[in-house]
Amino acid sequence: MTTPRDTPSRRVRANGDGTVYQRKDGRWEAAGYVLAPGNTRKRVCVYGTTRTEALAKLTEKIAASNRGVPVPSAQGSVSAYLTYWLEAVAVHQLRENTHTRYTACVHQHLIPGLGKKKLAKLSAKDVRTWLNQLRTTCQCCARGIDAHRDHARCCAAGTCCSKRLSPLTLAYIHSVLKSALEHAVREEEITRNVARNVRTGTPRPRRIEPLTADEARHFLAAVRYDRLFALYELALRTGLRKGELLGLQWEDLDLQKGTASIRRTLQRTQTGGLTTIPTKTRASERRIALPSECIHSLKERREGQEGERGSAAGGRRDSGLVFTTQAGGPIDSANLNRSFRALLDRAGLRRIRFHDLRHSTATLLLEQGVELVVIKELLGHAHIGVTATVYAHVRLRLQRDAIDLLGRALQGSDDATRQPDDRGEPPLCAAPVR
Repeated sequence: MTTPRDTPSRRVRANGDGTVYQRKDGRWEAAGYVLAPGNTRKRVCVYGTTRTEALAKLTEKIAASNRGVPVPSAQGSVSAYLTYWLEAVAVHQLRENTHTRYTACVHQHLIPGLGKKKLAKLSAKDVRTWLNQLRTTCQCCARGIDAHRDHARCCAAGTCCSKRLSPLTLAYIHSVLKSALEHAVREEEITRNVARNVRTGTPRPRRIEPLTADEARHFLAAVRYDRLFALYELALRTGLRKGELLGLQWEDLDLQKGTASIRRTLQRTQTGGLTTIPTKTRASERRIALPSECIHSLKERREGQEGERGSAAGGRRDSGLVFTTQAGGPIDSANLNRSFRALLDRAGLRRIRFHDLRHSTATLLLEQGVELVVIKELLGHAHIGVTATVYAHVRLRLQRDAIDLLGRALQGSDDATRQPDDRGEPPLCAAPVR
């Protein structure tokens, strides 16, 4: 006769391993407690077609919990999280213009492409598939741009214009998604940033075509009698950014000592219009030495401004800015661009951007053998690697000089090449630019 002790007992899982059972619909369900955000415990359920599959899923979650990784708490969609991130997080961390660009990127590309997916279930494959589709899609067709045009010239006209996004724009969209998901990881909404596992490739940088020394001299001679000659000369001789030049105030200049303190930049914002704001980084806030030519032209500019103030009517403003309109107000960046292009056309010079004056400064300094660290301090770059990357191009003349230098080293006599250096020191050579 058998007793209850003789019957085989049901296998019991250890405490903390969870439970596994079969549902009425035939599927297997495993449930257990795992670590949740806020150092709390949460009961989770996973499912599988077999007992082994459900148990494996639960074991994986418990193992992650034991390593201190909390279970994701995100239940909403990517669209809901991106909206929250823009309104509650990014708005306090970004400049107004940067936040405006992020908002346009989210509403034009991220939400239409990934908004309906669950944030917790977003995978690297989803991001890669969306980016590949975005890379090959005509933006006129996808965003219905033809509907706002007076004359259709794309899908509404029966012919696709194939207006695709540039690699640089794709990289920017990808970076916005990475920033949003990175904050979701910090808030323990998700366990990992899946966008970081997707490689979009490094976009080819724009080819820089700065002014040569002859063109720079020609440009300065052509704008010598322009009302804003001091601005153009300061841009070319010091490499200041356009916003830094337009935001420069007289209190920032010490013409006796020949220095300028760069503390602010002028930008147009949606809420404040043209306004001065602090520089973007701490490295951008700097003090630079002024060339003697710039000191002379700035003194002329101050005299001219006083003359404008005396001849103007009572409506003229005194903004304290060095470079102003004739009415005394700040100069709009777009208006400066138009004036700059007109000056280039009158001077017979090729069209370049105003920012290329800054590139011209750095390139001409490199040609004169100035060390990269000095150029970095003058331009206000945060790291010398930025300077080395942006100005890695070398003009053909510099390449020829380097080749000629090597040629002269290789043209020594046979006796000289056979005799070792008594001092054991390497021969003198030009310092490489890294």
